[in-house]
Amino acid sequence: MARRIAIHWFALTFTIVLSLLVQPSFSIYCDEDDCYDLLGVTQNANSSEIKKAYYKLSLKHHPDKNPDPESKKLFVKIANAYEILKNEATREQYDYALAHPEEFFYNTARYYHAYYGHKTDTRAVLVGLLLIVSIFQYLNQWTRYNQAIDMVKKTPAYKNKLRALELQRTGGMTNRKKGNKPMDKKVEEELGKELNLDIKGTEKPSVWELIGIRFILLPYTLGKLLLWYGCWFWRYNVKHAPYSWEDASYLTRRSLRASLDSWISIDESTKEDLIERRLWEKSNFESYVAEMRKESKRRR
Repeated sequence: MARRIAIHWFALTFTIVLSLLVQPSFSIYCDEDDCYDLLGVTQNANSSEIKKAYYKLSLKHHPDKNPDPESKKLFVKIANAYEILKNEATREQYDYALAHPEEFFYNTARYYHAYYGHKTDTRAVLVGLLLIVSIFQYLNQWTRYNQAIDMVKKTPAYKNKLRALELQRTGGMTNRKKGNKPMDKKVEEELGKELNLDIKGTEKPSVWELIGIRFILLPYTLGKLLLWYGCWFWRYNVKHAPYSWEDASYLTRRSLRASLDSWISIDESTKEDLIERRLWEKSNFESYVAEMRKESKRRR
């Protein structure tokens, strides 16, 4: 029972606070006033009647005609009401807001889109979006990298490397009294800086890998790619020159669908054997696949 009463009072309080904070959706156009009432016309008035009413009121309340400060404030409201009602699109939105005041968020979004959407430079929006995405990307990369480093530092292999480096620096002399006690944190940090941690799958963040930088360098990247394809076509399709070691390695790696890291981890003798097989040719690749399948069955 007490729980139901608490929920009831919470809902009532939330409704009251929301009603105080959220104004009617039509108030974003002419504040608390009615745009039609400010011009002295009905909601069914046509554009000509609205225009005549505005010019009539402007002659009376324009600051050049009437120096009264209150009249100046009223003229600002009248001019704003006319700007809203003279345009068919904004008038339709205002009429909808009058008819559906409960749709606050929808009416507010339409209002700001109509008044500020066309004034915003698309290029500025694109640059801002790329900047925000790049910042989040860079921070996320550093977070992942630091997490990976922390995980590696907890492994026994890393501890052994630190011990080996400490022995190397001290000339193989260690203090026996220490025994297996943990290494001093300051010493561990100093030694850790000398270790070059190579973590596969988690590389140190680089600004050149950010989406914003890549987008800026996109023309250069495309030009470089077209030049590479042009040289490839001229060298191997027109002149029929033999493939260089680098290009043959690329063709072999692409045929095997191996990543660059996987290809680098293969020993040189295996690489030479794979390249000599010319796996980029369909018949050679099919023969290689058949051999691998036979070898796999034999091992089973």
